[in-house]
Amino acid sequence: MGVVKKAGATEARRAGVAAVDETPTRERVAQSILQQGPSTTADLAARLDLTTAAVRRHLDHLVEEGLIESREQRVYGHRGRGRPAKVFALTDSGRDEFRQDYDDLAASALRFLAEQGGDGAVEAFARRRVADLEERYAALVEAAGPEHRADALAEALTQDGYAASVRDVQSGQQLCQHHCPVAHVATEFPQLCEAETEVFARLLGRHVQRLATIAHGDGVCTTHIPNAVRALSHPSDNPADPSEEIAIERTRLS
Repeated sequence: MGVVKKAGATEARRAGVAAVDETPTRERVAQSILQQGPSTTADLAARLDLTTAAVRRHLDHLVEEGLIESREQRVYGHRGRGRPAKVFALTDSGRDEFRQDYDDLAASALRFLAEQGGDGAVEAFARRRVADLEERYAALVEAAGPEHRADALAEALTQDGYAASVRDVQSGQQLCQHHCPVAHVATEFPQLCEAETEVFARLLGRHVQRLATIAHGDGVCTTHIPNAVRALSHPSDNPADPSEEIAIERTRLS
């Protein structure tokens, strides 16, 4: 009987050590979903160089904690046989784990500002907030050259914790921010998103269009950057309708 108790205690200690040791890997799994968006078990295993069994173990734990949720993968175009693969996405609680702002304090301050100075005061604050970002990014983006400015901007945003990336689409590029430190506040005060979009347009030297925001309930903040040639031409010369991309992007990220 004593041997059984001793063995059980040893197993418990081992389980405790394993849980501690696995924490950094579990965080890597959550971070990968944050940066890359909803992912399958196979995608995560390939990106993190883990076995699918190991990934499933971490995913099960994160689901139990309410940090991620599983959903059916959306399929566009021709759909093959069988059910679509299951993907895992961060929940609001999961995103909270990556936030480092003081949401309640910031929202209260902006409400007070709106009461005292109206919407104009909030807009002025939003522009002042991103002015430092624009000043710091300007030289980096300009040095990259017209063809690589979006990539340079994404890299700078990533350094500031926005987990940004760029992907090519038919009518240009999309700048994707997989994390927003002020998403909760921006839900109530969209002026923060609008001021940021204005800065992107100035940095990139062309009109851009915000397709989706985390604050709006989308999975990723996505900004459409039209091709340089098409941006200078008449809208009718552009075969891709940005309004269609808005609908497609919000469906893809929902």
